[in-house]
Amino acid sequence: MKAASIPGRLVRSSQVCSSANVFRAFPRQRHGLQASARHSSTISDPPVAAPQIDFAQMSRNNSKNLHARVVPASPSYFTGLPQFMDSLLKLQALLRKNETLPVVKPGQAPRVSWQTLESYRSSLGEHVRTSKYQKVIQILHRLNHIHPTLKTPEVIEAIEAHRRTIDPFANIARPITIDRFGRALGVGRRKSSTARAWLVEGNGEILVNGKTLVEAFSRVHDRESAIWALKATERIDKYNVWALVEGGGTTGQAEALTLGVTKALLAHEPLLKPALRRAGCVTRDPRKVERKKTGHVKARKMPAWVKR
Repeated sequence: MKAASIPGRLVRSSQVCSSANVFRAFPRQRHGLQASARHSSTISDPPVAAPQIDFAQMSRNNSKNLHARVVPASPSYFTGLPQFMDSLLKLQALLRKNETLPVVKPGQAPRVSWQTLESYRSSLGEHVRTSKYQKVIQILHRLNHIHPTLKTPEVIEAIEAHRRTIDPFANIARPITIDRFGRALGVGRRKSSTARAWLVEGNGEILVNGKTLVEAFSRVHDRESAIWALKATERIDKYNVWALVEGGGTTGQAEALTLGVTKALLAHEPLLKPALRRAGCVTRDPRKVERKKTGHVKARKMPAWVKR
């Protein structure tokens, strides 16, 4: 292969741009660069921005002109509202101090009803996000699981400070009694329906708002739901039911009647509770239809009051 020849103008331009030519053309820059190179070669220690300040000497010489920054009393002084951060930092420090103590098994810790988010906000006087309040609840749960005999006064005080004023776990349900006529009254609710059922020993007669079961509920599923507690325990021919239902639709009324009949049946025979629980009659279904929101419509549909 033949070597490529370089044009004459490129050779001349490369000679001009060489280091010797640059220093020849700019002598001041050459001396500055050489001096900086010599200076950098002789420096062994890093440069110091400023000498160290001797505060003791300054205070002896002129104590009046010595200005010191005041240390804030709160570690979260520079936040907008430091009340929440102060309480959170105290709980975290308390948890670090007591995290090595033995804890009880899950389910054996005393049940505590914590403050609601709204009451917690009112006590602090600032708006606390739900995610931040969940951090407080997690720490309190961990402190509450410490063995009761090893809880320090600080832990007990922190738990009591975040406890709800009214403890719902301390409420005892009033037992359903049987009156002098042998009737037991059970009340059940579902969605917006309410049912009151009187149960008495009989031959299986059922009346709902003065109507028979077939007249009150046209659907077979609703009829079975209304007397499901008696059917699951094989007590259909042993008791008579007289019920009053109101509110909602037929399905809600039938499911409310299921809970009402179950409560009345437990007053007569408390030992049937395990069987009724397996049948799904003891627990109330809390689901409800979500309320309608303004402007919340389905796709490709507009509200009637909007002009097209």
